[in-house]
Amino acid sequence: MSLDILIRGGRVYDGTGSSWIRADIGVEGDTIQVLRGDTSKVLAARVIDATGLAVCPGFIDMHAHSTMAILADPAHEAKVRQGVTTELIGVDGNSYAPFPSADDLDGWSIMNAGLDGRRPPGLSWSSVAEYLEIYDQQVPVNIAYVIGNTPLRVASVGWEDLPLTPNDMATQRDLLQAGLNDGAFGFSTGLTYPPGSFAELEELTELAEVAARNGAIHVSHVRYGAGSTFTDPFYEVVEMSRRTGVALHISHYASLSKKDGEFNKLIGLVEEARDEGLQVSFDAYPYNQGGSRATVALPEWIQAGGPDRLLEHLASNDSRRKMREEVDPRQSRWRNPAGWHLSGFESPAYRHFEGIGFDEIAEEMSLDPLDALCDLLIAEDLGISYVGHDSNNMETVRHILSHDLCAVGSDGLLVGDAPSPRTYGTFPKMLGGLVRDEGLMTLEESIRKMTSYPAGLLGISDRGVIREGAKADLVVFDPDTIDSASSVANPRQFPTGIPHVIVNGVPVIDHDRRTDATPGRALKSR
Repeated sequence: MSLDILIRGGRVYDGTGSSWIRADIGVEGDTIQVLRGDTSKVLAARVIDATGLAVCPGFIDMHAHSTMAILADPAHEAKVRQGVTTELIGVDGNSYAPFPSADDLDGWSIMNAGLDGRRPPGLSWSSVAEYLEIYDQQVPVNIAYVIGNTPLRVASVGWEDLPLTPNDMATQRDLLQAGLNDGAFGFSTGLTYPPGSFAELEELTELAEVAARNGAIHVSHVRYGAGSTFTDPFYEVVEMSRRTGVALHISHYASLSKKDGEFNKLIGLVEEARDEGLQVSFDAYPYNQGGSRATVALPEWIQAGGPDRLLEHLASNDSRRKMREEVDPRQSRWRNPAGWHLSGFESPAYRHFEGIGFDEIAEEMSLDPLDALCDLLIAEDLGISYVGHDSNNMETVRHILSHDLCAVGSDGLLVGDAPSPRTYGTFPKMLGGLVRDEGLMTLEESIRKMTSYPAGLLGISDRGVIREGAKADLVVFDPDTIDSASSVANPRQFPTGIPHVIVNGVPVIDHDRRTDATPGRALKSR
């Protein structure tokens, strides 16, 4: 027997939640061999000594905003150094294909730059198939894709808040079906992000029906402004599943529950849906810092019409006056500027604002916070993100993360030099801070939440597990030293205790160093 890589002497956690076993792991090409007994005579081009270390499947990030950033910077160290080997992109309804119109793709690339980064010059596509091809073996992690309802809506009715005709709806259904045929794993909704947020329940239900017929998943950022703004937003997406049977996955589930005990209502809603026979799951991240594109602080009406109209509104004194006069929950961000900062400044005049509290920025600009925000968005062509410092209740986060139905999604933005610390630290913080130091759950269960469980939700059968013939996405880490070094003050810090990461049988982290390999594949659902 001759192998490409032999990982010898480690404790093997297979990703299923089972107790670790003693075995050596062989890698031949892009597949795994599980070797028991004496392997001293096994020939291998490369031997990794994992004595005292853990070996597990590569981590699957169920909520990633790497879409454009990973193309601009294929080293992607923020994620691969955490042990992430697969990312789900296209989340929050804010995906980048299909865009039959090149002008619409250009507009969306500006509109969403504060969330997913700038589209690299010279790259263009139309269909989902063309889009996925851009990632294949050009990036270091595998890419799984869901189709956002935003491109579907823009392709059918444009950027305005308008009702759909039957022909518009047929266009959306056909584009979604074509994208699923191209390999997308489902569709996503971003019901607080215009123009996708202009979609009503009936429109979304028709998309869910298409996904359900294909055995695909619906990944939802719920409509946070709906009803009570606490449980009501979640009832809407559960109702979609009730009507259609589509599998539902709710993004960043802990982000609204600030009071102790409120999480019980959220958990109860999901458990009741499961009792009805609906497949409902969710993800969370182990931080209380939130973040999004900075335009999330603006009302929806100002964002109708696309980026050019938005920029006109931002420059208009009448529009600014209207924003000040109305009551909108989004205003809490600029009415209370302390406790959050901005990231992603490209203009030399504003680079020093990177990571500074927004109250300090407004004071230095001698402007009230709304004027400061509008002026900065204009100057930066919408491409900045905000980071909230106290977005979640960490006790709630712990309860949500420890639930059986919770996967792990970083929701990490790779915009600027001062992102949320979750971007660089989600997975090692789970294994170090929450599992080893706090004992929130067993190591086996934590690994399951980051490997086989998300793989199962997406319907990926050959990743997320260590077994004979599975794909060789692997992490070797030290349970005693793994941890996140990322913080609000210093977010771009690499974790400790993860010396080796392998993607499709190719090392991307080798003895704590990033190799130049880009073996990631664009995964297909069919």
